[in-house]
Amino acid sequence: MIQLTLAALFFVGIHFLIAGSRGRDRLIAKYGERMYRGGFSILSLAGLFWLIYAYRHAPYLETWGQLAWFKPVAALLMLIAFILAVTGITTPSPTAVNGESLLSEAEPAQGILRITRHPFLWGIALWAVTHLIANGDVAALVLFGSLLLLALGGTRSIDAKRRRHLGEQWTKFAAATSNMPFKAIREGRNQLKIAEIGWWRIALAVALYLALLHFHAKLFGVSPLF
Repeated sequence: MIQLTLAALFFVGIHFLIAGSRGRDRLIAKYGERMYRGGFSILSLAGLFWLIYAYRHAPYLETWGQLAWFKPVAALLMLIAFILAVTGITTPSPTAVNGESLLSEAEPAQGILRITRHPFLWGIALWAVTHLIANGDVAALVLFGSLLLLALGGTRSIDAKRRRHLGEQWTKFAAATSNMPFKAIREGRNQLKIAEIGWWRIALAVALYLALLHFHAKLFGVSPLF
């Protein structure tokens, strides 16, 4: 369990202490954007592999145990998570790498961005909290808890970076969107337009979800339904 804890601290730490800090700006100024991204990508991949390896070799220490009644709830939550993540990663966004130029468009907040400007990260957060509850052991608590913290913290970190570098352009985009899903719509700052999300994106998310549902037991040794 010590190795898993260290791996989680490393993986979360490099994102918050490097990518999510002003130190990132200094590294880019010194070494350039390309070298920074290359180096950080290597660190991230190494950290992710370490985290997965440590989780697979961690002892099973039960907390609340696997909850049979939660499986149908988890299945529904995972469908929502897939829709958020897939539509988010396939929708051009000012929050994505090299997406800043989209802020010059007349209406940069379209599709899934009307619901939240961080759909992919909210999908990861929902995936993490669902698996944290469903597994009910200490290793899952460390793994999925750290990923939940990283996803939710990542939304705020990205907002802060964009605010520092993009100024008024970002302020206008942020005013028409929200980090918290549906908040901008509830407050009348945006409108829900389901068709604008792209039916093909939703269909792709559902297809990937059904595929994982089918192969989950073979891949991970646990049925998500029974």
